[in-house]
Amino acid sequence: MRALIADYDGKLSMGDLSMPTPTPYQALTRTVSCGVCSGTDMKIIHGQFKGVDAYPVSLGHEAIGEVVEVGSKVASFHVGDFVTLPFLYETTDGVAPAWGAFAEYGLIGDAAAMQADGVGGIDDSYFAQKVVHPEDVDLVDVAMIITFREVCSSLKHFGAKAGQTAVIYGAGPVGRCFTRFASLMGLDRIMVIDINDAKCAEAAESGATHTLNSLTANPVEWVRALAPEGVDYVIDAAGNSALLNQGMNMVKDRGKICAYGISPVMNAAFDWSLAPYNWTMQFQQMPRKPEEGAVHDQVMAWIRSGQLKLADFVSDRIPFDHITDAFDLVSEHRDSTKKIVISYPR
Repeated sequence: MRALIADYDGKLSMGDLSMPTPTPYQALTRTVSCGVCSGTDMKIIHGQFKGVDAYPVSLGHEAIGEVVEVGSKVASFHVGDFVTLPFLYETTDGVAPAWGAFAEYGLIGDAAAMQADGVGGIDDSYFAQKVVHPEDVDLVDVAMIITFREVCSSLKHFGAKAGQTAVIYGAGPVGRCFTRFASLMGLDRIMVIDINDAKCAEAAESGATHTLNSLTANPVEWVRALAPEGVDYVIDAAGNSALLNQGMNMVKDRGKICAYGISPVMNAAFDWSLAPYNWTMQFQQMPRKPEEGAVHDQVMAWIRSGQLKLADFVSDRIPFDHITDAFDLVSEHRDSTKKIVISYPR
């Protein structure tokens, strides 16, 4: 099968890998679509992702697959099901999996069957591998559900509740998801800060009550005018640790400063002289798969009701044969793209 491979020097190429073989508790899937993550994927390509240091690697972690073969012990999935999050799990032909979902085939596991049989060694990813129904979604754009679940579960983990206030830094695909879920969860004032007017406008469409292009005004003064007491949450969805320091001036007493994702810079000096006496800083570098699986049904319900529209978050759909064009697009036009999704022939 073909797969996208990143070498140690950042070079991308389409390579041939041996097909994965499912165990009795796994199913083989044919990839239908896979989202490009302008954060994780690009950091892996440039050698900036914590924990990925053995190259070459197979990329991709936002895939939807169609089940084509099931192991003898699989009960939760059937041939023809469309499922989230197929991965590669083993180094193959000298290529290590950085999840490996930009491949023509992948694997999912049946956690429920393993638990019922008392089998250990359940990979966490199995708990987020869920069935989606074609009548509910477009099978290309549905790759966006992976980001939806990551962000929704993270916002819940941060503790966000209806009636609270938040500042969200960044209005790219992840920041816009945080904005939409903050709105759906009933947060009160949702203030989004970006450096791009078009992105600010998209944040407003997603539920931001206030937006600011931070190149035009002082963000701290702007937030304090809207929330003199400070806000409950300052969320860095842009991956810039300097923003965490700025958030010290925005958070209210007993509020929380939240960093999402893995920054390419792994250290920062924090100055909390202007912060309140009592506050919390929380890092969510890697959403947990069981938590993603736990919000799956709620996310799908919002999609079915029309409160979440997949196409609103996707700007480009690129065929698998031209997958490297997607990464050129991210590198050259990141400020003007939303989620880029790779479609596979069926």
